[in-house]
Amino acid sequence: MGKLMLSRKLRFAKAMKQNRPVPVWVVGKTVGRVKTHPKRRNWRRNKLKM
Repeated sequence: MGKLMLSRKLRFAKAMKQNRPVPVWVVGKTVGRVKTHPKRRNWRRNKLKM
């Protein structure tokens, strides 16, 4: 694939950081109303537009 451009690399890094579960304290604070992350992404199912 060759070298990645910095802008693309930063976008991948942002996507990696966003792709994490809801923290436990949020579930506790909302008394279980917020359990799942609506923007959660799986590397096989959903591809990034880059």
